[in-house]
Amino acid sequence: MKTINRHIHSIPCYITIVMLALLLCTPGTTRAADGQQADGQQMDGQQDSQQDSQQDGQQTDSQQDSQQDGQQPVLWQPSRFALRTNLVWAATLTPNLGFDYALRNRWSLGMNAGLNAWDLSDDKKWKHVLVAAELRHWNKRHGKNRDYEYGESHEFDDLDYKIYNGGYWGVDVFYSHFNVGNVTFPFGMYKAVRDERRQGDLAGAGLFYGYSWRLSRLFRLEAEGGIGAGYAWYDQFNCGHCGTRIGKDSKPFLLPKLALNIVLDPLKRLPMPVVLPPVEPVMPVLTVSPVKPETTADMLMPDNPVLRSMADYRPYDRTRIMRRDSGALYVHFPLDKADLRRDFRLNAETLDRIVSITRQITADAKSNVRLIQIIGFASIEGRQDRNERLAQRRAEALKNYIQQEVSVPDSIFELNNGGEAWAEFRDQLQEILDGKGHADMTESTEKGLRQALDIIDSEATPDQREQRLRRLNGGRTWQFLHQHIMADQRNSGYLRVYFERVPDREAETINQAAELIRQEHYYEALALLDGVRNDPRSWNALATSLYMTGRQQEALTYFRKAAQQGNADAQRNLKEIERLKN
Repeated sequence: MKTINRHIHSIPCYITIVMLALLLCTPGTTRAADGQQADGQQMDGQQDSQQDSQQDGQQTDSQQDSQQDGQQPVLWQPSRFALRTNLVWAATLTPNLGFDYALRNRWSLGMNAGLNAWDLSDDKKWKHVLVAAELRHWNKRHGKNRDYEYGESHEFDDLDYKIYNGGYWGVDVFYSHFNVGNVTFPFGMYKAVRDERRQGDLAGAGLFYGYSWRLSRLFRLEAEGGIGAGYAWYDQFNCGHCGTRIGKDSKPFLLPKLALNIVLDPLKRLPMPVVLPPVEPVMPVLTVSPVKPETTADMLMPDNPVLRSMADYRPYDRTRIMRRDSGALYVHFPLDKADLRRDFRLNAETLDRIVSITRQITADAKSNVRLIQIIGFASIEGRQDRNERLAQRRAEALKNYIQQEVSVPDSIFELNNGGEAWAEFRDQLQEILDGKGHADMTESTEKGLRQALDIIDSEATPDQREQRLRRLNGGRTWQFLHQHIMADQRNSGYLRVYFERVPDREAETINQAAELIRQEHYYEALALLDGVRNDPRSWNALATSLYMTGRQQEALTYFRKAAQQGNADAQRNLKEIERLKN
């Protein structure tokens, strides 16, 4: 029975030995004999080629070089799933096995398990089982991977799951059940177990850094170092085989982490496109244009000048003339009122427009409402202190209406009290005098308006300014101003909606692929586009990559889908393919 148990406990050790044996038996490069045979055949081929060249006189130097090379490069890509064993654990008589699973964006998830079930001599105990889960972040997304068939090197650009290269940071959580006694650890650590046995459990978490090297097509080597901390609880015994408990204890601990991992990570062979001799153009010249990131806000802007990017934001001050800001929206109020009525003047249309714009941008994943700027105004009629309060209430009334219709927080509103709209009033008066207002204005009316302009510029006190205007020319000038200007002053004022664009990751990926296509790196482009093939903007670039890698029927499907969406490049590409067929 003990013999059977020893064999069962040895299974993890056998796995470690098998992985090491495979590593030692796996060559870094292969086909040496084939290479020699190919060299012999190549020499014969070169002699024949030289004879043909002398006869025909048409073979170029580049064609001779191509024949002498005789080999096409091969690309290799790591798999998503890898197995590993830690040689440091194995050296402490703890056979172990772990795995890594590659996630996207340079992350990988792993699990490790080790078991020591050996019976040691001299009354020593060193039995334990340990399980750990870890998360890694790899420093490099790109890397120079070796071509293990021909000893050449090729750059991989943004291939999915290609992360097992270079350095990485990681965090782990671990649990162990242990039975340890009469064992001397190096560097004076854990002195208590030299003279007694402890049996119990521990759990903790740690941080580590590591580096990975590719050894062959099948294997990598990883070196790690780090530190962990946790808590242990255990029973205490006098000796390694004593059964009588002498105590019970628990305490925190620090635990160093050292690992030297042999990783089974087979490389997957990626086919290369066949390079056709440039005798005549047999492949269509396909067009792929960069994708312009477009949000709901971008589409609304041409018909809604009230929308602006947050980059165009300007804070308000009372010297600004808001009526000259193109695209401003105004909501009007009755005289001396702050009640927002949909049926007053054009309020219903304006309010619906504001709510619709805000609602559409809020629902868009690629943009959001960053700021709604409202400036409340009152006309110049009445006492200044009352009009200041009235302007503030009008701005708040518009804010409250928007929040009733759309769920937006207070934090995105910027309310400004414009008070009495003297700057707006003076600008409208100047506009009338410049001939842009009322063509039927009499000479006496014009003289009165110029006197009014002088009063506005010379009188500093708003209330005194109003009284002087009221008395000017027996009230006739005031009556003209009241009729032609002041009605427009009774509004909440200027409103503008500012938005910001959320980074369009899909557009960035499509544009990276378009650049790879321009460089004729079709397989790398295809690997990028596979993750965004549900985005209609990717269909033309995806179809081009598929077509140029030999998957014509699938490419035509995506070309037609893109053309139906109105993609001009896809429509031209379909015509080009049809032209070559005919």
